[in-house]
Amino acid sequence: MKSANTLILIYNFIRPILDIGVLTFLFYKAYTLIVKTNSIQIIKAAIIVGLSYLVAYLLRLETLVWIFNTIAPILLLSFAIVFHPELRKIFLRLGQSQWFAFGNRSKHTYVDSVLIAAEMLSKQRRGMLAVFMRHTKMDDIIQTGTRLNADISSSLLVTIFGMDTPLHDGACFIQGGKLISAGCFLPLSEQYDIKKTFGTRHRAALGLSEVSDAVVLVVSEETGAMSLAYDSMLHYELPYTTIQKILENLLEITSEAYSMEDTIDEHKKID
Repeated sequence: MKSANTLILIYNFIRPILDIGVLTFLFYKAYTLIVKTNSIQIIKAAIIVGLSYLVAYLLRLETLVWIFNTIAPILLLSFAIVFHPELRKIFLRLGQSQWFAFGNRSKHTYVDSVLIAAEMLSKQRRGMLAVFMRHTKMDDIIQTGTRLNADISSSLLVTIFGMDTPLHDGACFIQGGKLISAGCFLPLSEQYDIKKTFGTRHRAALGLSEVSDAVVLVVSEETGAMSLAYDSMLHYELPYTTIQKILENLLEITSEAYSMEDTIDEHKKID
């Protein structure tokens, strides 16, 4: 009985700390989710509506308050329709998120093979689109191409993208050191403010990053620039070493801690 009372006292002591800790963790996860999905406009819209209602209530504008109360269900429905793409991205990210990450990461070399091929194709001004799969299943997109299930090698990738083969214009899917499929068609970006100078490859890379957690490597056929698309953003014209470190971090194939923000501060970041 005494031990039970002691445990209760200890729990009552740490409960406020636990309460604040869990709440902080949830707020942090919500923040990262919003940032990754570029859904800040949802928050802005909600704040504007909320402030309008608060002002009307405090100033006792009864007609306006009545209108707000009457059309509240319609507003919610309209909100869901207008922001459907952003809400979809949020729920996709929520399902894909790993809330806790444990365990050591092991070093692999298939990223190096892909980047060697990308660098060779860049020098030859040949386009490339390589999708590194993470957690999101994309069987419907993979089925638009040709199944290969081959071991990754730079020579194989150069053969696919360096020649005018039927697989050249599509994207290849990579997972766990395997070339799953090639010649796949990706969904184009829904973003309206993307630069008009970007071609189909960049729009497709950004489009896939908007609906999945995949990381997409793009080599421009016009300029030879190598770029990465992930978390609904396109990071244009990154150097080889930066791309290598970002890929190793995002794909969890290195034990070295690495801050992606530090590496892209001096480079273009396209929303």
